[in-house]
Amino acid sequence: MISFILNNTEITTTEPAGSVLLDFIRSQQLTGTKEGCREGDCGACLVLQGKISGNSVIYKSINSCLVPLGNVHGSHIVTIEGIDTGVLNPLQQAFVEEGATQCGYCTPGFILAETAYLLKNNQPKADQAIAALDGNICRCTGYMSIKRAVTKTCTVLSESSGNAKTSSSNLSNLIEKGFLPEYFDDIPGRLKKIPADTSYKIEHPEYVVAGGTDLYVQKEADISDKNIRLIFNSIHLGDIYEKNGFIYLGGGTTVSDFIESDLINRHLPRIKDQLKLHSSTPIRNRATLAGNIVNASPIADMTIILLALDATLLLEGRNGRRPVSLRKFYNGYKKYDLAKNELIRMVFFPVPSAHSSFNFEKVSRRTYLDIASVNTAAYLEYKDDKIHRAHISAGGVAPFPLFLEKTSELLTSSVFNKNVMATVLESARKEISPISDMRGSAEYKSVLLGQLLTAHFLIFFPQLNLMDQEL
Repeated sequence: MISFILNNTEITTTEPAGSVLLDFIRSQQLTGTKEGCREGDCGACLVLQGKISGNSVIYKSINSCLVPLGNVHGSHIVTIEGIDTGVLNPLQQAFVEEGATQCGYCTPGFILAETAYLLKNNQPKADQAIAALDGNICRCTGYMSIKRAVTKTCTVLSESSGNAKTSSSNLSNLIEKGFLPEYFDDIPGRLKKIPADTSYKIEHPEYVVAGGTDLYVQKEADISDKNIRLIFNSIHLGDIYEKNGFIYLGGGTTVSDFIESDLINRHLPRIKDQLKLHSSTPIRNRATLAGNIVNASPIADMTIILLALDATLLLEGRNGRRPVSLRKFYNGYKKYDLAKNELIRMVFFPVPSAHSSFNFEKVSRRTYLDIASVNTAAYLEYKDDKIHRAHISAGGVAPFPLFLEKTSELLTSSVFNKNVMATVLESARKEISPISDMRGSAEYKSVLLGQLLTAHFLIFFPQLNLMDQEL
């Protein structure tokens, strides 16, 4: 049985856990939620998912076209109908006043994406609020009027929010200002009455599903009516902590969890900006580290980052647990060292040194919301210009996410200068084996990797004049 609250209605259903949330929502005559791309790219199907945290509920935007119904057990799912107060709320009114809607097909997704941002931020800022709309596409109105509507809303709300500091007081403020109906106040208590999710305990599943952001694009028809094990809500699979010189990440840690972690930001202070290049907010809210790794895409952003951080996987199966270095995990295209009964329980890597720097670079056909043509990450420990340790990874240039072992060794113990950089670039070209495809020719990818490696060194060694280096 799957139990959750859909807007203000308590739902209990025996629909297959692998069926798609979007289809269930529309079957309830809640047709404000639209079907667009069905791949998580357009935002027409965007809804809010609220999960209990202490005595309050944390809401995030998700693409309902990629969410298995079983994953909303114990949640509050909010569609555009669920924020109806009987009149247009201030955000909706701003959209009307600024002419920010035309055909209206995309508008519910924009409104809900912005509502998710407002629920999370007591003092909303226009630039952040606009950024929160990533993953929502408008084909006919254009975006300037939408930006004006969002900016107007942020200005009004900031001026009236007073000293609200907690998520609960923020919710109360949004209810008081007419953004949300009063029933939202009762949701925490109602969610606590729903029995715990046990779907992750299913034995002998036909599929194991984490975030599903790629799996449901590729195999929804195969999965929807099968016996599946859903691990997205598994206990402890979302933990992030530091212990004995290592940072531990549960396999169910989402990209958003990673980006928003104080621990991660303390040790990787530029990661929040770097990972703006990773998908969109709703996808980041669902995509997991374990899923990114097991998907085994040659251009997986998080895997490339974890390779450079020298990550180790803790695999768990019927025979217990075993560690495997991420660098040794892949042995071919879509092939890796993982038994059928195993899953990635944890990912862990050494705490970055106080004398270290990390950088991530990515180029794709679109700057944002696209899959990489080539991506790369680099971690260096150095003092002055002398490198004591180097880890460099690259994606899009091999059949799987690649650790540039020889190039990293070449950098280690070197005093960095232009000559060393030239040697490094040549070494990297010898380690890779790109192919020509829709994202670029093999020659283009090889040159592009050289450019991105140079970008690493420009950041690591700004005191050196590297701009005239021939690539």
